[in-house]
This record gives sequence, C-alpha cells and structure tokens, in this order.
Amino acid sequence: MDPLLPAAPWLMALAAVVSAAACVAAWRAVPWQGRQSALIMAAAMIVIAATAGDAMVGLALGIVLLVSAMLGTAGVRGTPAAATCCHRALVSLVMAICSFESLSTGESLAEAGGHGGHGLDGLLSALVIVGVIGVIGVVLWTVVSEWVLVPVHQGRTARLLTVESWAMAAGVTVMCLGL
Repeated sequence: MDPLLPAAPWLMALAAVVSAAACVAAWRAVPWQGRQSALIMAAAMIVIAATAGDAMVGLALGIVLLVSAMLGTAGVRGTPAAATCCHRALVSLVMAICSFESLSTGESLAEAGGHGGHGLDGLLSALVIVGVIGVIGVVLWTVVSEWVLVPVHQGRTARLLTVESWAMAAGVTVMCLGL
C-alpha cells in the first residue's frame, strides 16, 4: 500500500473544509444554494475520511451529493453567482460519481486507491472515465475562471472565492485520483 494513501481521505476532507469555510466567510456573495453545496461537500468528505470510504456510505453520500448539486443551481440562473454555483454543483457531481464508483469493486475509496487503484474492470467502470473527465473539467473551469474571465467580485470576497475554488479543485482531484 502506498504510504501517502492513508492520508488521502483526510487531505480531501481538509480541502473541502477549507472550501466550505471560505464560502461561508464570503456570506453575502454566495447565495444559500452555494453555501449548502459547500457545506454538504465538506460534511461528505469528513464522513468518507472517518469511515475509510466504506462502499455503502459512498452510496448514501453519492445520493446526498447529487441532491445537493441539484439544489445548488436552483434559482440562480441569470445572477452573478450562477457560474460559481454551477462550479460547486459540478464538483458535487464529480464527488458523487467518485463515491458511486467505489461500489464497482466493493472496496472502500481508501482501499481502492482512488480510480487508479483498480483499473477499468468494475461493474461501474464507465464512472471512472466520467470521474476523471469531471476532475479535468473542474480544474480547467477553476483555471479559466481565475485567469481568463473578468472577476465578478473584488477585494476580500474575490480572495475568499478564489480560495474556495482552488480548494474544491484540490479536494476533488485528491478524491478521484487517490493520491
């Protein structure tokens, strides 16, 4: 077993907690839909880390993350927060996919070593590909939103949302690629 693997669940949980704290600290700039997504993601990652990524826990958390992603975009179309809420929803979906993927082998996320630990032979192996594509999408979205697009917020709020965005990208990368 890789010596870094036992720390991976706690690293993703730490990234999710940092992301949620930054989101909550930017309170008025983030609608309730975004805050609930960030808080649900953090809670889910802590539960995965605490339960060593048990497959049945992954199933339940995957469902919770899917519902959170759907709620995360409800009613935000056309608002300045729409892009960041969609980014959070994408991260929730990728985390849900990674949670569901652990069911394909019956192994926990920690035992399987993320997606890299068991190849493409599981029952839900298509989720591996979707999860990796999702991780790439989240990271690319983060890069583009930070360095290409004109920022919606300025000052402290912009810094908090940048921290949130990068922490989400780091957390989902650690979760799905299993450092």
